[in-house]
Amino acid sequence: MEFEHTTVLLHEAVNALAIKPAGIYADATLGGGGHSGLIASQLTGSGHLYSFDQDQVAIDYNQQHLASQITAGQVTLIKANFRQLKAELAKQGVRQIDGIVYDLGVSSPQFDDAKRGFSYQHEAPLDMRMNQAQALSAKEVVNEWDFNELVRILSRYGEEKFAKSIARAIERHRQVAPIETTTELAEIVKEGIPARARRHGGHPAKKSFQAIRIAVNDELGALESSLEQALDLLAVHGRIAVITFQSLEDRLVKTMFRERTSLPELPPGLPVIPEASQPAYRLVNKKPILPSEAELANNHRAHSAKLRVIERVKK
Repeated sequence: MEFEHTTVLLHEAVNALAIKPAGIYADATLGGGGHSGLIASQLTGSGHLYSFDQDQVAIDYNQQHLASQITAGQVTLIKANFRQLKAELAKQGVRQIDGIVYDLGVSSPQFDDAKRGFSYQHEAPLDMRMNQAQALSAKEVVNEWDFNELVRILSRYGEEKFAKSIARAIERHRQVAPIETTTELAEIVKEGIPARARRHGGHPAKKSFQAIRIAVNDELGALESSLEQALDLLAVHGRIAVITFQSLEDRLVKTMFRERTSLPELPPGLPVIPEASQPAYRLVNKKPILPSEAELANNHRAHSAKLRVIERVKK
């Protein structure tokens, strides 16, 4: 399968890592291999990149796409969710890294492959699994999760203000027959949103599909776990670059980075903050890096993208 995927904030994210040619790096979200290819091109000698993806399609594609760098011993592909970061790197004998990039969200090929069931615009079985070996799919969430669970994920992960009426519409329909396809679900979601609210703000099913996708793949739980591991794995002067595409992920990254870069509670009136109390990390940019005007014009996916970068300054 060809990966028609334009990597957002490609150069900004890789430049933010301040690549050392002999450093050890990780790409938590291999996808179409954009970030991995650029990082690997800057490595020499003992420099190495470990690239993670739980999607076999991405692994298969990059066996070819990054073939020369894999053959040269510069890149290792790892089929695993990035929440297994520490364990998988330990299997490779790696306990410290100089940098890691996260490019969050669903890659374009996953959206474009209709049968994967991520899109409300193509008719497909309800699926949405990024790792197709896992048991839980969107079909199970939609047809078997109870009303309160549906309301919780729609409001929390979709920030959907009509979560209750959408969950009621889902309940009503599944009592008659199981909800099988993406287009069927999209119509049911539309039914749960008042007509006046459907006139603006994009496709009415967008938020609900996002919420169900996040729940199926436990995206926020996986991200929080993986970032904790990445922060611990960082060498001094190592960096983490995270590209987010929606507010929930961005808020989580911002909060976790702020916690690691803030001073602890100290007694008032200290003339100098003791070295031991100085945070072990610093924000490389106070505000997120946003795509350029040129990138926004050329890639519609770039519009919601934000890049945040953190650096370890001491052990």
